[in-house]
Parts: sequence; C-alpha cells; structure tokens
Amino acid sequence: MLEAVVAGLFGLLIGSFLNVCIYRLPRDLSVVRPRSFCPSCEQTIAWYDNIPVLTYLALGGKCRRCGARIPWRYPVVELLTGALFFAAVLELGPNAAGYKLCVFAAIQVALIFTDIEERILPDEFTLGGLVIGLGFSAIVFLPGFVMSLLFPDASPRRISVYESVLAALVVSGMLYLLAVAYGRLRRMEVLGLGDVKMMAMIGAFLGLQRTLFTLVAASIAGSVVGLAYILLARKDWRQYPLPFGAFIGAAALYTAYT
Repeated sequence: MLEAVVAGLFGLLIGSFLNVCIYRLPRDLSVVRPRSFCPSCEQTIAWYDNIPVLTYLALGGKCRRCGARIPWRYPVVELLTGALFFAAVLELGPNAAGYKLCVFAAIQVALIFTDIEERILPDEFTLGGLVIGLGFSAIVFLPGFVMSLLFPDASPRRISVYESVLAALVVSGMLYLLAVAYGRLRRMEVLGLGDVKMMAMIGAFLGLQRTLFTLVAASIAGSVVGLAYILLARKDWRQYPLPFGAFIGAAALYTAYT
C-alpha cells in the first residue's frame, strides 16, 4: 500500500507536467522553457502556486496575480493521473509491469485532453509512445497467441516483441483503411492520422487482442456518446469534429486496467 501511495503522489506531479504538455505541445511551445506561466497575464507562476491540486483549491481556481479563472482541466488531470498511478502499483506492484502501466496511463491522459481541447494528438505522445511501447514489450512480455503459433520455438521475449509489432501494424492499418473507405464514400475526411498513430501506440503496449477490443469499445462509445452530445447541443453532425482520440484513450485505459 505504501508503494501505491508514493506512486499516487508521483502521479500528481506527472499530472502537473502533463498539463504543461497539453497546453504547450499543440501550440508548438517548449515544455521545458519558460517556467510555468499564467496564460492570461503571462506572469511566471511561483513554485508555491504550482503545487498539484492544493494550489487550485487554495486560490479558489483563480490566478493569484490577475484573477483569471484556472481551467478545471488542471486539477482533473492531476487527480486522474495520480489515481491511475496509485491503481497501477496497487494492482501490479512496484515493478516493470506496474511502471509500464503508469507510463501508458500518463500517455493516454495527455492524449485524451489534448484531443478534447485542441483536436490534436501530438506525435510526441503517439509516435514517442509507440517507441516506448515496443521497448516495454521486451521487458514486460505480452501474450502472443498468433505469434506463438507462427514461431513455436521463439523465446517469450521474441514472441512479445513480435506481438507488439503485429498489433501496432494490424490495428492502425485496419483503422486507416476503414477511414479511407468511409471518407471516400462520404467524400470527406472522417479521421486524422493522429488517431491511426495513437492506435499503433496502443497496439505496441497492449498487444493484438486487447487493442482490437479497445478499438471496438471506442467506436461504440464514440457513436453513442458523440451522437447524444451532437443532438443535445444541436450541432451539425456533418461538420462537428468528434474527438475520437479521447474515446480511444478512455477505452484503452479501461482495457488496460481491467
């Protein structure tokens, strides 16, 4: 339990950094320099006003200098990341598998909120996450049902890496082909390449079976929730850009944690 609590506290700090990434990466700004600043008055935020969650509560959700409202996204991302880190280590322990799940969770949280706010899925998380996922497959082995049949004499490590590569290629390729076919039918772009890269990254982390489940779950959730929102908000369904990446990320987290 102590290790999980420490992981949760560390997750709060990572969540604070993710907030920086969510704001800056879509705007092509460095996530290192300058230090954290208020988007409204552009004044540097002091360290004591940059404590995850606590600062937001202490300041009443407003900037100390200019009084501008701090978006709700900041404490939500911090709390969500902390909770996911806590759950990962509580379930799997302070080991490579637990750390892998923490990294995966952080990537999904960042992508969910950048897609909701800016309709952008930064390559730093999709392609960077793809590389990380492939690397983890050589440390935390994936069950390779198909690859075990194709390469019965291969070591568990090789099977895991093959499974990671296969899942990344197959699921992202499926999504791309479906999007192209449907786009031609509708004579419009229905899906960005960011979603395809995101599915490749998820495949590298989760393997083929769980990534296929993620894609199906995201498609169902996106259809139901997206359609409900469009109807309630009276949006034009032909023009409204649904943040499908957010549904993919949520489905991936559900799949990874169940």
